[in-house]
Amino acid sequence: MDLAKIREYGNIEFLAKQMVEGFITGLHKSPFHGFSVEFAEHRLYNTGESTRHIDWKVYAKTDRVYTKRYEEETNLRCHLVIDTSSSMYYPEKTNGKLVFSTMAAGALAYMLQRQKDAVSLTTFSDKIEIQTPVKSTPTHIHKIFLDLETLLNKPHTSKSSAVATTIHELAERIHKRSLVIIFSDMFDNITDSEKIFNALQHLKHNLHEVLLFHVTDKATESDFNFEDRPYEFIDLESNERIKLNPAQVKETYQKTLKQFYQELKLRCGQYKIDFIEADINEGFEHIMDSYLVKRSRMR
Repeated sequence: MDLAKIREYGNIEFLAKQMVEGFITGLHKSPFHGFSVEFAEHRLYNTGESTRHIDWKVYAKTDRVYTKRYEEETNLRCHLVIDTSSSMYYPEKTNGKLVFSTMAAGALAYMLQRQKDAVSLTTFSDKIEIQTPVKSTPTHIHKIFLDLETLLNKPHTSKSSAVATTIHELAERIHKRSLVIIFSDMFDNITDSEKIFNALQHLKHNLHEVLLFHVTDKATESDFNFEDRPYEFIDLESNERIKLNPAQVKETYQKTLKQFYQELKLRCGQYKIDFIEADINEGFEHIMDSYLVKRSRMR
């Protein structure tokens, strides 16, 4: 799906459905079965009851008719968290990182709806901007799609990032054990990354399961692939400008960024946070795969 053209369609609900159904078509066994239940106990069959849950194996052994009783599993509560600071609007022509995150969150919301799980949406820059309740009703999910659509089409205004502060605040606000899925480039003062690591640890300390999708445009942000000519680089959050030839700073830039990425991955591993490198130029399949793996662990 072409990120540059997604906003032309204007209907995230339709696009998310299209993405998910295209993805699950290739699965050997669909994970979407609504409420799941687990066996609780046997009890004697009462005349006139439905025969649907009679345990015929037990009848064959004991010559007595028992039915199975079940308990519904507690539904999953999932918080979808999207960084909407200015750096997420890069590349400027396509707003690629934000578009990618919005569409991925929409697809996950649709998957959650299919499974009758509860979901909320949180967006943040230097503060929390949107935080919906955690619900599983069709009306609520539709409202989340409308919020995502508004986010996708809203004009970009300069907004700084406060990843660490926001994650701390979320950890305090989310009182019940939940799955927290974060979409962010994590660009929040990478020279003082300890604050970000402490915030992620706060989520895990409160017993939440966490997926971190590290959203980047790998070609330019990580590999720093630019032509050998002068450029003007503009900080999307501070609007600071600098003119230089990329070759002059490439080695130092990549060294600093690589050190931050490696430390981030290491800390996520230590905290048992699933860290997923989400290159916006790749497909959405790894988003779905990573979610389904985490979902299966929480059952």
